Amino acid sequence: MGEEKMRRLEQAHVLVVGLGGVGAYAAEMLCRAGIGHMTMVDADTVQPTNLNRQLPALRSTIGRLKAEVLAERFRDINPQLELDVLPLFIKDGEVDRLLDAAPYDFVIDAIDTLAPKCHLIAGAWQRKLKIVSSMGAGAKTDITQVRFADLWDTYHCGLSKAVRKRLQKMGLSKRKLPVVFSTEQASPAAVASAGDGEEGGKKTVCGTVSYLPAVFGCYLAEYVITRL
Repeated sequence: MGEEKMRRLEQAHVLVVGLGGVGAYAAEMLCRAGIGHMTMVDADTVQPTNLNRQLPALRSTIGRLKAEVLAERFRDINPQLELDVLPLFIKDGEVDRLLDAAPYDFVIDAIDTLAPKCHLIAGAWQRKLKIVSSMGAGAKTDITQVRFADLWDTYHCGLSKAVRKRLQKMGLSKRKLPVVFSTEQASPAAVASAGDGEEGGKKTVCGTVSYLPAVFGCYLAEYVITRL
């Protein structure tokens, strides 16, 4: 990249919200590329169901906070990385506090629940922060159908449809939002009801192949790195 571009990365502060199958890989690619300052947000702990696809998920880390596991890993990769770790769930008021806490150069949205995802997007738009968002990687397998697009141009993606509908209700229709998504039709056999109480606020759960969330995360990292 050259010294000048590396200096830009070293001086950049990126906010990564959501450290699951997609967000953890995006964060690691930023770390390895030389980002100087990163804030990571996620209150989830590692669970056995994460072992098939999530970067922090090991038998030895089950029960630990994903954010803390990744913080140890990233500091071992780059001890010079300035890292803020926030193990919290994003709710309405916390979005404002989070986005006002620092002058972020970029925001990565890797949240997989609808309400906090849309509040983060809306908050970033309000502050004119650069943001890129991940749509759904579950129930799909074909890497060649992963794409960048504007949110309003996506298709065959249930999460995209739900986000569009929620943003429209918030009076935010047709605002441009770069996203990574897959044009592949989701496999019905990989989608199941989350049952009573909704798992983590989700009505359904999707079976997810090991590699596709990682690909989504790499797409997000590439988008941020090239634009910084």
